[in-house]
Amino acid sequence: MSMNRPLPSAALHGLFHVAIKTSDLESTRVFWRDIIGLREIDRPDFGYPGAWLACPQPGGQAIIHIYAGGPALGASGIAPRGTGAIDHVSLSCSGYRDFVARFKDAGLQFREFVVPGTTLWQLFVYDPSGVQLELTFEGSIEGDELPDMTPGRAYVAGADFYDASSYPKLGAPLVEKERWPISYSFGVGD
Repeated sequence: MSMNRPLPSAALHGLFHVAIKTSDLESTRVFWRDIIGLREIDRPDFGYPGAWLACPQPGGQAIIHIYAGGPALGASGIAPRGTGAIDHVSLSCSGYRDFVARFKDAGLQFREFVVPGTTLWQLFVYDPSGVQLELTFEGSIEGDELPDMTPGRAYVAGADFYDASSYPKLGAPLVEKERWPISYSFGVGD
């Protein structure tokens, strides 16, 4: 290996992953794997429990890292909830109606939104640790039924609808694999 070749210039290549602390590893794993549709991949042994979840397409990156115990616990001995100064995590998706059905089947509260002046549709939902997730869709390929923008269903920026006391207990396996297959389509918005 030559030591004389130039070093790479500073450059960003994209978001590598989001790490989520949790006090309920199994429910959080079920949410991201079975409801959102990420696939669980091997995780190095860091000496504390956790999971890595990747985008489902072949070679998809581990974009969500979950950890429990050890460094996930605050000074009080429990993992914090919510996203702190980060408002939400956004993922590009397809299959708007399938996600609505998944959320309803799991008993999850969610909100819908149409980005003004665009063809983008969004769903907002919380994971078991109170992390707000935004799923963004190219609405022009999602069929004729528009998102429900009625009061109580429409997303309102800054309005928190997470309630830990009424969040459903998610257990594995939650998803019927035949009903919610992983899709490998690469269309607009993927």
